Amino acid sequence: MTTLQAEERAPTRLGALRELLGRPLTSYYLVLGCSALLLTLGLMMVLSASSIEALQKTGNPFYWFLKQSMSVAIGLPLMWVCSRMPQRFFRLAGYPLMGISILGLLMVIFIGQELLGAQRWIAIGPFSFQPSEPAKLGLVLWGADLLARRARNGRIEWRHLLIPLMPGTALIAVLVMLGRDLGTTIVLMLIFLALLWVVGAPVRLFGGILLVLLLATVIMIMVEPYRLARLADYWDPWKNAQTSGFQAAQGQIAMGSGGWFGLGLGSSRQKWNWVPHAESDFIFSILGEELGLMGTLVVVALFGLFGYAGLRIASRVNDPFIRLSSAAAVAWIAGQAIVNIGAVIGVFPITGIPLPLVSYGGSALLPTLAALGMLLSFAKREPGAAEALAARGPGPAARALSWLGLGGRPRR
Repeated sequence: MTTLQAEERAPTRLGALRELLGRPLTSYYLVLGCSALLLTLGLMMVLSASSIEALQKTGNPFYWFLKQSMSVAIGLPLMWVCSRMPQRFFRLAGYPLMGISILGLLMVIFIGQELLGAQRWIAIGPFSFQPSEPAKLGLVLWGADLLARRARNGRIEWRHLLIPLMPGTALIAVLVMLGRDLGTTIVLMLIFLALLWVVGAPVRLFGGILLVLLLATVIMIMVEPYRLARLADYWDPWKNAQTSGFQAAQGQIAMGSGGWFGLGLGSSRQKWNWVPHAESDFIFSILGEELGLMGTLVVVALFGLFGYAGLRIASRVNDPFIRLSSAAAVAWIAGQAIVNIGAVIGVFPITGIPLPLVSYGGSALLPTLAALGMLLSFAKREPGAAEALAARGPGPAARALSWLGLGGRPRR
């Protein structure tokens, strides 16, 4: 191919890409596809990363994989139901979800279980859950509805942030901080800052809030010795590589061992009791070891595509609630992924939050899948999306029901 031919084809390919991205259902399929790929990859990595420890502690190498599979089996129908819910459902759901989350966070302070310096869990028999996880979804829905109700001609005055959104966010953040969970507090603040950004808050308000957050972070670090040690290990994890910097150092060893294409799925050496919490907080390090740099770039690209799709929904739908909640959900899921990946590769201090859709943990997975279902529901409201869905005809489930004589006649 000559240089002239290549130059002629380049605009054609660019035009085809623009046409593809301009289709009504692009956001819908991007959210659905990225979610499915990350969830599938997550199940494989949970099986690989947890098998050795599960075998040693329970005698069953599939123990944590089966528990995660049960969470997925519950979460996928939840995601499907949310994808078919109207906007009004999400606007109303934020209020009880916030109330339940606040009640759960209060319970954590008094009866919660402490693990690695953070008090996050409530145990009920063989089950345990983390109230701070549904609190993220609650804040997204509650905050978006509060601001959307005060919109005038599609515009929202940032002054409406002051009451009651700012006090409500502060309350839930303080309750999480009382449980000594700095990582989740950061994610809650990302959601709040996303709401600020969508409503066009002035730079001085951003500056003031960031200053308060910085001060609160410094106080939380100073009052807890283990956080100060983590900060010191962040600067130089190899100085205490056998003690407080062990997790960070071993995680970086795992990442470096993978090379370009990894050791192969299931072939990690660091999961043999070297990387602590390999199936949850540090699953990205095992992924890098087994699938290499290419595997990690695929995960980063999938989160990037998801972020693009979510912001595309927010920008193409004029409804204020959809704009606010879509942007806040992207800030939550993509922002949490950035914080987790940054901690594993040494860019950020270790905060102990999972990688969305990939890490082990049903408490984090179920609200995330519900939020993804919400985004799928909103994607159907983009211009031309409803017509495109109608033209597509009945889905596989509807066709299967019609073949069995249980549904209506399929459209032709």
